[in-house]
Amino acid sequence: MEAQNFLLGVCPDLSVPLDRYGKQSRLIKSPQLPSPSHCSFVQFQKRASRAACNCITYKVSSGKRIECSSNSEHGVYTTEGGNLRALVRRKKLAVFVSGGGSNFRSIHEASIKGSVHGDISVLVTNKSSCGGAEYARANGISVILFPNDGLSTSDLVDTLRSLEIDFILLAGYLKLIPVELIRAYERSIINIHPSLLPAFGGKGYYGMKVHRAVIASGARYAGPTIHIVDEHYDTGRILAQRVVPVLPNDTAEELAARVLKEEHRLYVEVVEALCEERIVWREDGVPLIRSKENPNELS
Repeated sequence: MEAQNFLLGVCPDLSVPLDRYGKQSRLIKSPQLPSPSHCSFVQFQKRASRAACNCITYKVSSGKRIECSSNSEHGVYTTEGGNLRALVRRKKLAVFVSGGGSNFRSIHEASIKGSVHGDISVLVTNKSSCGGAEYARANGISVILFPNDGLSTSDLVDTLRSLEIDFILLAGYLKLIPVELIRAYERSIINIHPSLLPAFGGKGYYGMKVHRAVIASGARYAGPTIHIVDEHYDTGRILAQRVVPVLPNDTAEELAARVLKEEHRLYVEVVEALCEERIVWREDGVPLIRSKENPNELS
């Protein structure tokens, strides 16, 4: 069990192959491991690291010094402060929006500044003239209109695969995501919602409707939730939340403005973790985020 925990700790998710595009991925199918009953735990660690093909392994030597090794010919890399970015491929992102796309802009700006180790390759929208689409065009990001009469879900999946998209980020996209797309990008589509789910979520709860409902209910706390996308509105496993107090005399507009500020911060933090491969999965299917500063800390 100790050996299994070691392997799960160093490899974010060995159960999900990431080879969508016919290429060998850094995180591949579960390797054939030596039996821990036939060797010491230290020997098992060494053999497991070698067996994990191109899966980068992290061995914590101290609180901030992390020794990183793989079975490639590049040998052992050492970095301070948990900065393993140089060992992780830069990710390709698709963002889906239906409106102004302020979260989309925040993520794009973070990507340009370098805090997000990924690039937005394409924007998907159901409203070709929305603010998010205009911003994308102004910044040289391709725009796809979906759904539309000429583009099926299969076509969209093929297009995203041809672009080698790693993650899909929903940022105010009001259409239900087709099952075919969810299955093609299992555990790789996330959404942000302006309430503390599971409260005030589901079909019909979006934008100012959420904040009016929060105030009308007498709830003392609100805030954004980022969750994995499944076949229904706002029911996927929760990945991150941020609490915002509801003040006694709040209007829906005032509350919305404070929640939105936290949305921008939280979404960027989560996308940073995604792109740096710091999302790990508990045995019960709950996603957790590994701290950048302390790889032993999960939240």
